[in-house]
Amino acid sequence: MSRPGRTIVALSGGVDSAVAALLLQDAGREVEALFMSNWEEDEDGYCTSAGDFQDARRICAELGIPLHKVSFATEYREQVFAHFLSELKAGRTPNPDVLCNREIKFGSGLAYARRLGAVRFATGHYARIGPGPRLLRGLDAGKDQSYFLHALDASQLADCEFPIGHLQKIEVRAIARDRGLPVADKRDSTGICFIGERPFGAFIGAWLPGQAGPIETQDGAVIGRHAGLERYTLGQRSGLGVGGLRGRGEAPWFVAAKDLGRNALVVVQGADHPALYCSGLHAAAPHWIPGKAPASAFDCTAKVRYRQPDVPCRVSLGADGAEVRFADPVRGAAPGQYVVFYDGAECLGGAAIMAVHPLEDSCRTASRPAASSPSASKATTTTPSMHSRNTRSGASPIR
Repeated sequence: MSRPGRTIVALSGGVDSAVAALLLQDAGREVEALFMSNWEEDEDGYCTSAGDFQDARRICAELGIPLHKVSFATEYREQVFAHFLSELKAGRTPNPDVLCNREIKFGSGLAYARRLGAVRFATGHYARIGPGPRLLRGLDAGKDQSYFLHALDASQLADCEFPIGHLQKIEVRAIARDRGLPVADKRDSTGICFIGERPFGAFIGAWLPGQAGPIETQDGAVIGRHAGLERYTLGQRSGLGVGGLRGRGEAPWFVAAKDLGRNALVVVQGADHPALYCSGLHAAAPHWIPGKAPASAFDCTAKVRYRQPDVPCRVSLGADGAEVRFADPVRGAAPGQYVVFYDGAECLGGAAIMAVHPLEDSCRTASRPAASSPSASKATTTTPSMHSRNTRSGASPIR
C-alpha cells in the first residue's frame, strides 16, 4: 500500500457513513471517501444516486477530505440484478442487499479501495467486528445490519471497520447535528436503489412481463386476479386487490403460497392464519463467516427477516444444505430470502431459504421440493393449531 494508515470510507451521501468518516477523522486517521454508483440514472428520476453524490461532495467539503467516485453498474447488473431477476422468475423472493454487500461493497468496492492505497475500509453499517475477526450485531437493536452482512468472509472483515456500530441511531444524528454535517437530518434511504420509491410491480413488469392468473383461497375459490406471481411475496398484504367479499368477513388477506404450475396465487385471511407460519425450513449453500460451521448439528438462534426477533432453533447440516427446526412457529419465511444464524451477539452466517415446512412437521423432507426447482417456493399449511408469535431471543436446545 502506497500510504500506510489510509482509511477509505464508503460514503453513500447519508448521515451514517458521514458520521463514520467524522469519527475516524477525530481519531487522527488519514481518511478519504469513496462514492460507489451501482445503477445508471433513470429518466423517471426514481434512483437518487445523483443527489446522493452531491450530498457526499458536501460532506467531504465540510470534513476536508478527498472524495473518489467509481461506477460498479456493470458488476451490479451481472452479479446482483441478474440473480434478482432469475430468483423472481423461479417464484422466490430474493434479497439483493445481501449480494450487494458481498459482491459490490465488500467485493469490488473493497478491492478498489485497496488500489487507492487504503489499508482499512470503513462503512456506516450498524454492526461490529470482534476478534477473529467475528461479525457482531450493532448495539442499536432496531438498526442492527448484521443480517445483511452474513455472507461476508472473515478475510473481508479483517480489513474493515464499522465506526458507528457501537452507537444508537439517535446518537449518530446528534453527532451530525452537533458538528454541522449537512446531512444530519437527511431521511434514511429505503428499498433498493434501482427500485427507489417507485411502485415495485410497475418496475418489475418492465423487466419481467409476467402472466396474469387467479388469486385463490386455500379451498380453491377464485376471488381475484394477480398481475404475475413475480410481483408478490409470501406474507404480503398490500396490493392484492381483494377484500370486501360477501361472507368472508373483514379481516385482510395475505399471500400464503404461489402455485407456479397453475400460475395461481393462494391467499388466506387474517394476520395470524397458521398458513403464514412455518415450523422449520430447508436452506441451501450455507455460508459460515469463520470458514466452518460450529458442528454438524447445533442449537442457536435465527431470523428469516431483517427486523424479525431471533427464534431458538436446531440446525442440522447435510450434503444438500441445512435443515432448520424452530422452537416456535415463525412467520414470513419465504424461499429466496435468507435464514441467518446467531450465537448471542455473534452472527455465524446464513443460507438461502429453499422451502418452508408446514407447522405439523418441520422435518418431513420427503415432501420437500428440489432446491433447483422453481416449485421450491411453494409453501402450504394444513394444521391450524400453532400460530403464536415468537418473541424470545435467547437460544435453547431443540429436541
